Amino acid sequence: MHLTSSLLLTSLLLLLLPSSEMKRSGKGRGLKGVRHKLTRDRMRGVGRHSRSGPSKLVASVCSESTESGDVFLDCQDRRLASIPTSPTGPEQPKHLLLARNRIKVLRGGAFFGYESLISLDLQQNQIGLVEEDAFQGLTGLTTLLLQHNRLSTLSEETLIVMPNLSYLRLYDNPWDCLCQMDSLIRTLQVPSNRNLGNHARCANPIRLKGKKLKQVKPELLCKETNPTGDPLGHPTYPTYPIDPIPIRTKPDATTSCHTYLFPQIRMDCSKRGLTEVPTGIPEDVVHVDLSHNSIHRLKARDFQGARSLRNLNLSNNNLEHIDTASLFGLLHLRELDLSENNLHFVKYGVLEDLYFLSQLKLGENPWICDYSIHYMVYWLRLHPGVKYSGLLCRSPPEHTGETVYDYVISYNGECPKERQYSTTDQDETDPEMWNTPMEVQGEFEEEELEPSHLRVKQKYEMIRLN
Repeated sequence: MHLTSSLLLTSLLLLLLPSSEMKRSGKGRGLKGVRHKLTRDRMRGVGRHSRSGPSKLVASVCSESTESGDVFLDCQDRRLASIPTSPTGPEQPKHLLLARNRIKVLRGGAFFGYESLISLDLQQNQIGLVEEDAFQGLTGLTTLLLQHNRLSTLSEETLIVMPNLSYLRLYDNPWDCLCQMDSLIRTLQVPSNRNLGNHARCANPIRLKGKKLKQVKPELLCKETNPTGDPLGHPTYPTYPIDPIPIRTKPDATTSCHTYLFPQIRMDCSKRGLTEVPTGIPEDVVHVDLSHNSIHRLKARDFQGARSLRNLNLSNNNLEHIDTASLFGLLHLRELDLSENNLHFVKYGVLEDLYFLSQLKLGENPWICDYSIHYMVYWLRLHPGVKYSGLLCRSPPEHTGETVYDYVISYNGECPKERQYSTTDQDETDPEMWNTPMEVQGEFEEEELEPSHLRVKQKYEMIRLN
């Protein structure tokens, strides 16, 4: 009996031994401990191999598309802290979009595998350091966007590896215009590099703050700044002439707005506190969003250079006036949003250049239904392909809530025929009234009341002989 009990006890100890060993290897947590160990090892691997670790994990969150035969890899707004590995496929991406992420440093060889890139968008990150060989291999790159980051210095060697670079954006970075920036500034100021570093300005030192990099005199950057003693023993410092910062009468679109390349070139100028349309909208921009600002008036030729513009959003601006030539040159505009403003009417001639407009948003405006609103209805009647919304009378009270189109119909229907011709009875039959200043003025005012394209052409011309 005693022997049997000893054998049973020995068997139980042998069964319990593997279980205790497993717990010991997992720090007392069994399978949970094993999972913890695997996770810990994986994280350590990430730290050792930053390119092969997290990059492979984040590559799957990017979306790939094809536009005009070029492959776009869209990794925007993905909270990425590093550059994802390039996708493996028959066609390599030509455009890499990494805007609005959390990238802080661009290490050497960061874009290994992206040798086919034409454009690289890195704007609106937290980039404060770019190593000299960060863009190694990007020999075909023509466009590099680094605006809205935290760069204070950048060496010329960083750009040398990109011989075809022709479009570089560096503005909205806190540039330290000191000696280490000498080579870069000299490169930017070469006449052939006219599209490199435009609008970028110095943040430091104080004497150069606000000065454009393209206008800084390179010989001033490396001046000796060590204190020297005067005859009385007091330390003195070299003084430099402080150039006044030029007064900018209007905001510049490239510094006030964010420019995006995907899926089309567009500018986001929304919620920038703008009081007028910024200047310098590039010719190739397709979409401009100026909503939620404080623009009260559109002035003549505000969009003169935006020849390719297809979509223009001006909603939520408290717009009160639109000058006649304010939309001049927008021959290809398709969509125009004027909703939620303070428009009472649209002046004659404002819409004349919008030959291809297909959508017009007019809601939430205090339209006044009197004769000044007729031009809008006449123009829409002549452009039946334009889909519009929100054209409702806000005043006078008798027409509140009525569509402007119905108001114009009722206006024309209520006007008695005898009143329409009452002023011409005596004037046309009394020879004494012919060719008088009053008659000439009356004819001029009559022409101005109706848009030129709606005037009925005279079939015959009357010539009075004295």
